[in-house]
Amino acid sequence: MDERYEPRALESKWQKFWEETKLFKIEENPDKEKYYLLEMFPYPSGNIHMGHVRNYTIGDVVARYKRMQGFNVLHPMGWDAFGMPAENAAIANNSHPARWTYENIDAMRFQLKSLGFSYDWEREIATCRPEYYRWEQWLFLKMYKKGMAYRKESFVNWCEHCQTVLANEQVEAGMCWRCGKQVHQKKLWQWFFRITDYAEDLLSYCEKLPGWPDKVITMQKNWIGKSVGAEIRFPIENTGEQIPVFTTRQDTVYGATFMCLAPEHPLVIKLSEGTQQEKEVSEFIDRISIQDRSSRAVDSYEKEGVFTGAYCINPLSGIHMPIYTANFALMEYGTGAVMSVPAHDQRDFEFARKYDLDIVVVVKPYDDDLDPVSMTEAYAGEGTMVNSGPFNGMDNIKALDEIASYLEQKGLGKKTVSFRLRDWGISRQRYWGAPIPIIHCKTCNIVPVPEEDLPILLPEDAGLLEGGKSPLPTLESFVNTTCPICG
Repeated sequence: MDERYEPRALESKWQKFWEETKLFKIEENPDKEKYYLLEMFPYPSGNIHMGHVRNYTIGDVVARYKRMQGFNVLHPMGWDAFGMPAENAAIANNSHPARWTYENIDAMRFQLKSLGFSYDWEREIATCRPEYYRWEQWLFLKMYKKGMAYRKESFVNWCEHCQTVLANEQVEAGMCWRCGKQVHQKKLWQWFFRITDYAEDLLSYCEKLPGWPDKVITMQKNWIGKSVGAEIRFPIENTGEQIPVFTTRQDTVYGATFMCLAPEHPLVIKLSEGTQQEKEVSEFIDRISIQDRSSRAVDSYEKEGVFTGAYCINPLSGIHMPIYTANFALMEYGTGAVMSVPAHDQRDFEFARKYDLDIVVVVKPYDDDLDPVSMTEAYAGEGTMVNSGPFNGMDNIKALDEIASYLEQKGLGKKTVSFRLRDWGISRQRYWGAPIPIIHCKTCNIVPVPEEDLPILLPEDAGLLEGGKSPLPTLESFVNTTCPICG
């Protein structure tokens, strides 16, 4: 027996035996208990690296262990092959995404097989194959019929150079991660999955995840971002419209002295139109649109805004509140409108001092008084209600529920829950991805593709346009089709 281990000779010998005998081929067996093991599918971006080796070795150890315990183990492998990473890599290497992807799949498959992992390669999938994304399209149609997939206009991160929408994670210091050009906010029609309907379920199941680190659970809860509070409606002066505001501090509503709208809020342009503020508001919106609008980035900015020229009325105190558009107000949180209470919110306090806006104290410490003129920072602690009409003298924690109930009784608002979680935008103006199975008919409007016509094929022979832009809008064979309703 040769005492020296020769991996090339020995491992290739046994790997060949495993393949010829189909040792890891899995078939249904009702006499065995099932065990499903799936590591995350890799992007076919080139060669495997040590991260792949580590991850798939751990999975393979578990798969082999479970087989030895008598389980019928389903251990598949596939390729997360659609999307921006593959398309970007292809463009960077002056290749077509399809050619680049399939060549990399071949190379990475060879490398994984050389490592001797116990996959059933007959079950291999690639998400860019029609036989796979047919079922993605089928699932989309099912969700559309249930109202879980829908289309609406929404502000998005837009790269003009790449002609595509970007996720927040793909915007780096206000620049596109692919081309390095400026990203700005743009309003587009987009498709969304209605995941907010499941926000409460997602949150409750955080407590039922076995083995997850506390840090990860906390991050997940913060991402869902449940807040219990009230929706308060502020009438806009001299109009029949109202601004709904979500707040967790309804105890401070008597201290709201101005309103701030997100620059993307549809009322901003409407309220300033025809006023002396119109030009300044428009310039402010344009300037803010090229900033990083993620909550993390916005928190770091100096607070600034512009008066829209309009006022709303505080429904409880009756005061007239100037309406501003401000860079710290976000459409993705609450309703995109902020009831600003400078005496009790530091962000509002700084804004009020900067623009010389009124500050009204409505919660004072239990053992002290507050002077709005001499205050150097907002008071956000607990205390006794003051300057709050019938709620004066009440503990502010108790007033939270009392004021919410009062708003409901008077028809001025309601108790409600808000989540930071937003519906999942799935539209991308890119080429290398599964086509959405929807027909846009001039007569019938939005028409789902009949299930028997799936899959809607992505033309893999289409060449990318200059700068990596999608060729699909220019392909008549792809753009033009027959409406299944009107013909």
